Amino acid sequence: MKKTLLIATLLLTAAGSAAAADAPATSNGQFLVDKAGMTLYTFDKDAANSGKSACNGECAEYWPPLKAGEYAAAMGKFSVVKRADGSKQWAYEGKPLYHYQADAKPGDHNGNNVKHLWHIVKYH
Repeated sequence: MKKTLLIATLLLTAAGSAAAADAPATSNGQFLVDKAGMTLYTFDKDAANSGKSACNGECAEYWPPLKAGEYAAAMGKFSVVKRADGSKQWAYEGKPLYHYQADAKPGDHNGNNVKHLWHIVKYH
């Protein structure tokens, strides 16, 4: 019995570690960034937990979505929303995540507070 419990515990721990490694974003110590270290933003016009994005068309050219793969699934505070074009996008705490086209390198956060609608994401 103890051996079975130990094996189950090890498998769950390994699965949890793998899920964390597969998370679409992480903290750079200040805010949420993608796997390449690029800053991620939320848009005030997106309704949390609505399952969709309010930034499409020309908006998405300036604010590219953090794309999710076809088989992406929710994990922890991250969920997946379906975009108007049918593609998928990652969300954090129910709010879709975006890059800003004017951020050229990791750590740039030129999009913070643009038009008082776009904000870097505090990771917690």
